[in-house]
Amino acid sequence: MSIYDILNRLQHGDLLRSDVAAMSLEKMLDFTGRNVLVTGGSSGIGNAIARSFLDAGARVQVWGSRPSREDYAAEEGSNLEGLDYQCVDLGNLQAIADARVQSDTLDILVQSQGACAWEKEYDPAHFREVVEVNLNGIMATCMKFYEFLKASGGKVVLINSVGGIKPSLGIPAYSASKAGVTSLTKSLGEAWAAEGIRVNGIAPGPILTKMTGPVLSQPGRTEANIERIPLGRLGTSQDIANIALFLASDLSAFVVGHTILADGGMLIR
Repeated sequence: MSIYDILNRLQHGDLLRSDVAAMSLEKMLDFTGRNVLVTGGSSGIGNAIARSFLDAGARVQVWGSRPSREDYAAEEGSNLEGLDYQCVDLGNLQAIADARVQSDTLDILVQSQGACAWEKEYDPAHFREVVEVNLNGIMATCMKFYEFLKASGGKVVLINSVGGIKPSLGIPAYSASKAGVTSLTKSLGEAWAAEGIRVNGIAPGPILTKMTGPVLSQPGRTEANIERIPLGRLGTSQDIANIALFLASDLSAFVVGHTILADGGMLIR
C-alpha cells in the first residue's frame, strides 16, 4: 500500500490511525533480507534471539562452541533449524579472526556469548579464560566485522548482565568482564555512531539458562531471586530477544551507547 493509498483511506474513514501505526510497526520489525550473526546463538538467550530474527525474515548465522550442529540436538533451549551454524572458540582471538564470513554483508551483530567459572574465578588462569570470552572475544568480533557494519549502517547488540552494572559476589571475572562490556558499549557507541553504526547493550537479570541453571537450581535460590524482582518472576530468553529486535530496528533509531536493564525491576530496590 502506497502512502497515497493510506492518506486516501484515512481521509474517507476506511483506515484507522491505529491500523497505520500497526502497519508501521510491522514494517520496522521486518528483517527480511538482512544478514544477522549471533555469537553464542546455539542455546539459551542467544538461540532465542537468533530464532526471533529468523522468524522476522532475516538470514541468520550462529556461532557456538561445539564441533557441529548435531551436538546440540538434545540440548534444552537449543533449536538450530534454519540457522547457519559455525563452531568458533570465542575465547581464542585467532579462531575469531579465522572464522568463516557468512556473506559479503552484515547488517546486525548480536554478541551473546558468556562464560562463568563460578568459585574458580579467583584463580588467575580461570579469571583470564572468562575475560577472554566475555570481553576480549566481543571486541575482537566487533573489529572483525567493523567494515561490514560500516558499509551497511549496521546495528550491534551486546548481551551483558546485571553483573555488569552491579558486581556479583563470588564471580570476580564474570563481573569485571561484564562491567567492561558496559563501558565498551559506551565507547564503541560513541566512536561508531558517526560511521552509521549503532551499538547498544542489554543487561538481563536472573534468567534460567544452561549457565545460570547450576545456581538457580540450588535450594531456595530461585525463590530468593524472585523475592528481589518487583514483577515477581524470573525473566525468559524471549524477554531478551524482544529487546534485541527493538535495538536492531529503526524503533530505536535515537538510542546509542546504552545498556538496557531487563531485570524485572530488581535493581531499583
